[in-house]
Amino acid sequence: MTEQFGAFQGEVAALMAAFLWAVATVIFGKLGRHLVPPVLNFVKGCFAIALILLTLWLQSNRPVGFEGTAMGVLLLSGVIGIGLGDTAYFAALNELGARRALLMESLAPPMAAFLAGLFLGETLSLNAWAGIVLTLTGVGWVISERVPDDSRGHTVSRRGVALGLLAAIGQATGAVLSRAALAETDVDPLWSTLLRLVGGIVVLLGVLLWRQKLTVDLQPLQSLRLVLVVVIAAVLGTYLALWLQQTALKYSATGVAQALMATSPLFVLPIAACMGDRISLRAILGVLVALGGVWLLFGNG
Repeated sequence: MTEQFGAFQGEVAALMAAFLWAVATVIFGKLGRHLVPPVLNFVKGCFAIALILLTLWLQSNRPVGFEGTAMGVLLLSGVIGIGLGDTAYFAALNELGARRALLMESLAPPMAAFLAGLFLGETLSLNAWAGIVLTLTGVGWVISERVPDDSRGHTVSRRGVALGLLAAIGQATGAVLSRAALAETDVDPLWSTLLRLVGGIVVLLGVLLWRQKLTVDLQPLQSLRLVLVVVIAAVLGTYLALWLQQTALKYSATGVAQALMATSPLFVLPIAACMGDRISLRAILGVLVALGGVWLLFGNG
């Protein structure tokens, strides 16, 4: 899969992951009305694990490159990035709405670049930093635009901001840990995706058992229609998007990969247009600014 991307396989994978995450975010936002964040995260993770195991079996893909601490690092990455980070993101999505939650998520790329420089010794050129700043400026400009309050009454709250910040920290830390395990080993991105999901699922199972409301929490899943929507979201936003994310982190610098994956809000705009929403001139200009940053990031490769 990864060999088809050419010289920019990491960057292309990051943009593809951003697109899939944009589509999945729209779906997750609607699912959040029926499922509490830990349950949504747990169920979509279980579906994704089943799909990954099937894919590995069909590919006859055997694990390689797990010498030393790589396996433990990937499991920890899943605990922090998926178990804690994704759950915090879904909770922030319910509290703040999609635009504000995505704005908080845009803090993850600079955090990841800083952590990668501190712990992995990764250094980025001035062009790469300029690309990151330009990309995030465009994204931030798009998603910070004032929009009418929606029917769910999303407002800025301390709890929502705290959850968004926790999600960004979890995503950045998980990305750096993944990069640490992938960059210098032969670990296949699909295997790393599986291990990260397993780490996240173990934490989520513990949270659900601790809540002692498992029967009530899972009750909405009696609806076949809701289950089908969860499956679609899991395929797009977890199985494929995480596979592409791991590919991006293996073949491109952490900060660059995270900045490109942060372009999800830009892909949300055409989706919103197809759903009948009006796209403002500010949003279009923000996309153009972000695309300039993407161009710099590819030029840096």
